[in-house]
Amino acid sequence: MFQVKVPATSANLGPGFDCMGLALRLYNYIQAEESETLEIILKGTYTSNIPADETNLLWKTACRLWQKIGFQPRPLKIILESHVPPARGLGSSSTAVVGGLIIANAVAGNPLNRLQLLEIASEIEGHPDNVSPALCGGITLTVMDENKLIPRTLAKSPKFKAVVVIPDILVETEKARGILPASVSRTDVIFNASRVGLLVDAFINEEYDLLAVATQDRIHQNQRASLISGMPEALKSAVRAGAYGAALSGSGPTLIAFCPYGKEDQIAMTMKSVLQENGLPSAALTLDIDSEGAVLTEI
Repeated sequence: MFQVKVPATSANLGPGFDCMGLALRLYNYIQAEESETLEIILKGTYTSNIPADETNLLWKTACRLWQKIGFQPRPLKIILESHVPPARGLGSSSTAVVGGLIIANAVAGNPLNRLQLLEIASEIEGHPDNVSPALCGGITLTVMDENKLIPRTLAKSPKFKAVVVIPDILVETEKARGILPASVSRTDVIFNASRVGLLVDAFINEEYDLLAVATQDRIHQNQRASLISGMPEALKSAVRAGAYGAALSGSGPTLIAFCPYGKEDQIAMTMKSVLQENGLPSAALTLDIDSEGAVLTEI
């Protein structure tokens, strides 16, 4: 029997659209063992609307890997314990993709390395911003260069806490991507490119006071504000309350703030209050950055 623990992730981190992300210490767990027939058992905090048959994303991902390497598996009994909220911008689908690939690779005798798994995961997701930190842990920047990926880990254990504020609404990724314009201006490209450079520097050199500027964005966050009432005000309020910086997590609706130790509760309260004033109730979690990424154990 194999078990894999896959962390939640936050993508983009402001200006790093589709290429930057970080892993969080909030996990989905998958157990798998050979069986006579396919059986998928759902457990944990979030089980609604997750299929327990051949259409399950984790199972479809596993089958894709086996097809790619020409492996014929036996059916599996899979126990999926979900604690990462779906459709909230915390990489729930990436946990299924990464977990499915790692389980399938283990069942086949581990013929593929992590980079090869990352390439398949990015093909499935369409971009590496979530799957890269889910696999590798820490804060990542991943470059897509024609037919190859260049993943870089910028920091494994940064010296701050992440406050994630989760509004009580769902935002489907397809809708959040569909709202974005087909092209952006040169001015906005320059704005974002400069912030990505600053963001990378801030994480590598632990100059977190730069994050208030480095997390600014003009390519996707303002455009998605119409889907999340009070979002711009909540992000600004986080910085005023003492956060180093704050951003929309993935396609939302979750917001993430990078916080000095000891200020997490005040920042969370402030952000929740702003959202509530805009008619949007929310919950908040204070999380550490996960440094390991997905972990496979043979039981």
